Amino acid sequence: MKLFSREMTKDHAVEILNWRYSPPYEMYNEEASAEGVAEFLTYIAIVDQEDHLVGFYCTGQSAQVPKGHDFGVYQKACLDIGLGMKPELTGKGFGNEFLTFILDQLEADSLRLTVAKFNQRAIRLYEAFGFKREDTFISREIEFITMLRAGSRA
Repeated sequence: MKLFSREMTKDHAVEILNWRYSPPYEMYNEEASAEGVAEFLTYIAIVDQEDHLVGFYCTGQSAQVPKGHDFGVYQKACLDIGLGMKPELTGKGFGNEFLTFILDQLEADSLRLTVAKFNQRAIRLYEAFGFKREDTFISREIEFITMLRAGSRA
């Protein structure tokens, strides 16, 4: 699959907000709202060669879980990244290609992401790309892990 970055459109944002993940990933399901659309409009859409939406990524504060600040997990200077893939594509072996594409778009020496501890599938992928577990914290009864990849750029 060939991937491309696109400016997030309102249609993309609404589509993402209507994605439905199966258990145990349902925590990633969101309700469509004006606030949700506005948030997603700050993200980058990822499309395939047929211009079908396959996922998204965001950077900076948008990629952080707000409660993590109470635990000091975002104090190191890093570029935070967040990402999501269309539910129908998850668990089918596209993760390496998807994450490679996103990492190739970024210019930062140190990258950090935050992932729910139960999401072992994503954690294994991130570890394969050199991310190391850093800190843990709990938000809304869900345990999160921050993962850091230092010296990301060659």
